[in-house]
Amino acid sequence: MKALCLNDEKLTLENLTAVARQGLPVRLGKKAEQRIIRSRALIDRWVLEEKRVYGITTGFGALSDVAISSADARELQKNILLSHAAGVGDPLPEEVVRAAMLLRIKDFSLGYTGVRPETVAHLLTLLNSGVCPVVPSQGSVGASGDLAPLAHMALVLIGEGEAVFEGRRMSGKKALKQCGLTPLVLAPGEGLALVNGTQVMTATGALAVRDAALLAKMADITAAMSLEVLMGSRTEFDPRIHRLRPHNGQIESADNMLRITKNSEIISSHKDCTRVQDAYTLRCSPQVHGASRDVLAYAKRTLETEINSATGNPLIFSDTGEFLVGGNFHGQPVAMAMDALGMAVAEWANISERRIERLVNPQLSGLPAFLISDGGLHSGMMIAQYTAAALVSENKVLAHPACVDSIPTSANKEDHVSMGAFSAGKCRRMVQNAQTVIAIELLCGAQAMDLFTNLKPGEGTLAAYKAVRAEVTHLTKDRILAKDIDNIGALMRSGRLVAAVENAVGVLY
Repeated sequence: MKALCLNDEKLTLENLTAVARQGLPVRLGKKAEQRIIRSRALIDRWVLEEKRVYGITTGFGALSDVAISSADARELQKNILLSHAAGVGDPLPEEVVRAAMLLRIKDFSLGYTGVRPETVAHLLTLLNSGVCPVVPSQGSVGASGDLAPLAHMALVLIGEGEAVFEGRRMSGKKALKQCGLTPLVLAPGEGLALVNGTQVMTATGALAVRDAALLAKMADITAAMSLEVLMGSRTEFDPRIHRLRPHNGQIESADNMLRITKNSEIISSHKDCTRVQDAYTLRCSPQVHGASRDVLAYAKRTLETEINSATGNPLIFSDTGEFLVGGNFHGQPVAMAMDALGMAVAEWANISERRIERLVNPQLSGLPAFLISDGGLHSGMMIAQYTAAALVSENKVLAHPACVDSIPTSANKEDHVSMGAFSAGKCRRMVQNAQTVIAIELLCGAQAMDLFTNLKPGEGTLAAYKAVRAEVTHLTKDRILAKDIDNIGALMRSGRLVAAVENAVGVLY
């Protein structure tokens, strides 16, 4: 597997996902190494000169006025990791921690933090060896970045804390030994550099954005299938409608669904029926899905910027020999993007659940109640709709924005914080909930499709139906639906279902 080289090229969300989930190895390029060396040389010089530099020869936060002697500078860096490792709660998923490790290395590679090359090399070795620090999920307020979780991540470098290696949880010291490393003794400035930044919220958010991008396509696929089996019309996807209200996301969703339903015999079979127009969940699906797509585009732009940014403090400018104290660690851009994306994702699930209700309700669908023969003896998809409703309701609660809250910290020195880690964490959960809701709609759509035995669905819909039926058989009598939902959720997350549809109709937006 060819390694990802961190040099001058922009890191992409695709790269990040490959490292986090597929174990793509990472290495530093020569230019990145030189940047790191130059900024470190400045730190070493300033320490010898006993220059007053925040976090290097001073305390932190509200203690920034306390001068630290050169003799105590190394102990200061160890102490910041120990004192800031105050996180609580369940550990973050390994893929999130791996993504955060990559982003921490990427930040260092830009050459503005002053860490030593050997510190970056240690972190690279941990990442490439599959050692994953145990990082509690709670404790970050999103400024000065993700202090608590990043401290837990960095503890392993000095032989403290805990890590997971090959499925086993162990001490940080033992984890280092597993990959041939000894604990680091941090040099002046390194402890602060390791904990200051937005890498945890950004890692969480970046993976959520990647999953949401796949979900956007899935929402269009499932809506198209539901429209067919509910005897809806393709008229609402006509590009002439959407050119008159040219929101990009709306145009993209309409085009997707128009292609997915192309050559549908089911739709053609009722073109002369008396229904004037479809319910909003079908007719307005491009408008609703599209609005969420536009928010996704904003979130994607924000995260693509953040994963390539220097978010530490102070920032070392080796070209001019200066350092600047600023606030790039503040998580507000990520927090706002994640809160907005959470609302967008919630709406994909919200409208999906209403289509599920139309599918299982015989008064709205004209199909057998709960899509099962011999109803009464069998309940069919009845409780699957309950599950969708429960998840949609949960998402409505989670959609409350976290970034509008702020509790001052550090004796009011840090008097406005972003709560970005929570914004990103709840967005990730909302994406997972929405994935399940759309999986349930897909199951219901496929179950209804079996009733149209003599009519072919649209080209994309047929491809989606076949992919579903390769994983889950038709429901002829009651069985444990949780397994079916899990199987379809896995099919969706793998990208195989979208790939099957795109093979039939071309790449979807």
